[in-house]
Amino acid sequence: MVVKAIEKANVLIEALPYIRSFRNKFVVIKIGGAAMEDEAALDSVITDIVFMEQVGMWPVIVHGGGKAISRAMEKSGIEPRFVNGVRYTDEKTLDIAQRVLIDELSADMAERVRRARGQAIPLNGRGSTFLIAKKLEGNVDLGRVGEITHVDRELCERLCLGGVIPVVAPIARGEDGGLFNVNADSCALAVAIFLKAAKLVFMSDVPGIYGSEDRKEVISTLTPADIERLKVQGVIKGGMLPKVEASVGALKSGVGKVHIVGEHLPHALLLEIFTDTGIGTQIVEESQ
Repeated sequence: MVVKAIEKANVLIEALPYIRSFRNKFVVIKIGGAAMEDEAALDSVITDIVFMEQVGMWPVIVHGGGKAISRAMEKSGIEPRFVNGVRYTDEKTLDIAQRVLIDELSADMAERVRRARGQAIPLNGRGSTFLIAKKLEGNVDLGRVGEITHVDRELCERLCLGGVIPVVAPIARGEDGGLFNVNADSCALAVAIFLKAAKLVFMSDVPGIYGSEDRKEVISTLTPADIERLKVQGVIKGGMLPKVEASVGALKSGVGKVHIVGEHLPHALLLEIFTDTGIGTQIVEESQ
């Protein structure tokens, strides 16, 4: 019993410098993918986030919900359409997306925070001007798909000062007063940049970035130069590429660190942030 008690004390002592360092600092956590479909994994991440808020950090949740949107569209007799991996968003799709993301998923996540004895409130571009966007330009018209041009840092700071965790759905307001659907990873990146976040964490269905194609070992720390090398070697590819490229963009825009962490290991978020070795992959400007 004494040995176990000492081990617990050592864990707290190891966490103390990180608690001090990130007190009153924004930490943006993007939740999506499989975690949105796994209640146990989602509750574990939410518990970690409530802990972070309780020790003085300012966590901000950004979530997606692509599978839930597709299910709701199919239920309404609308076939989801994707162009280069991006959901084409007409007015009917937008109506479904905002309902699913805000009224269902954000509301559910805020309730999970409350069940974990925290306080949370949904935040987006529909109920406020927290997220402002313009139409995403490109070679192909994607309808009401937008890119974030402004995030209301003052509003977010006031909520966090009051002990409230913002739960952000990627629905943004346009200058024309209409709404835009925004890619959740892109939204998390923009939120982290505008908030000048100390950390941006992508919760992923893989435990981090692997060092080789055999996927045996996760690399603890990477720099942009390391990432370029792994891309050339074909180790970083597929669905991980956009997250990695967004991570490098975040660093260049002033975000302190970016972490990619597995969402299915219990309390992976706490282990990554509050321990010396971490458990996922951190991406930093320089080798540390």
